[in-house]
Amino acid sequence: MTTNDDELGRKIAGLLDESAAAMRAGTAYRLQLARQEALARLAAPERATSPVLAGATSAGGVGVGGGGRSFWAGGKLWLGIALIAAAGFGYQQYQSWQSIQEARELAEMDAEILTSDLPIDAYLDSGFQNWLKHLDDK
Repeated sequence: MTTNDDELGRKIAGLLDESAAAMRAGTAYRLQLARQEALARLAAPERATSPVLAGATSAGGVGVGGGGRSFWAGGKLWLGIALIAAAGFGYQQYQSWQSIQEARELAEMDAEILTSDLPIDAYLDSGFQNWLKHLDDK
């Protein structure tokens, strides 16, 4: 560590000590109880009895290994899977609908071209693209 790092560490430690000294007794007591509870849980970890996702809670609000219904049996997982499957199916249907619409538009344009009063020589003309653009503008 450099001198600047040591000095910064001392300043931070001093500020933390000042704020800890200014803390109310009730807050310090609650923090002490929470620390003791955390250390007790660390000493004797609970084992999960059924497969659950880490951090997931059941309907009763009990966390991993705390008993109650598991995430899998609660139906939340299956609801999520159903929503993802429905979204995929909906996207596929939307893409299919879009392709059908494009095909209809192309068929309508082909029909307009073939039923127009345009002579056959005009199809070979270089200005034909301009005429098609004029049809699109209508």
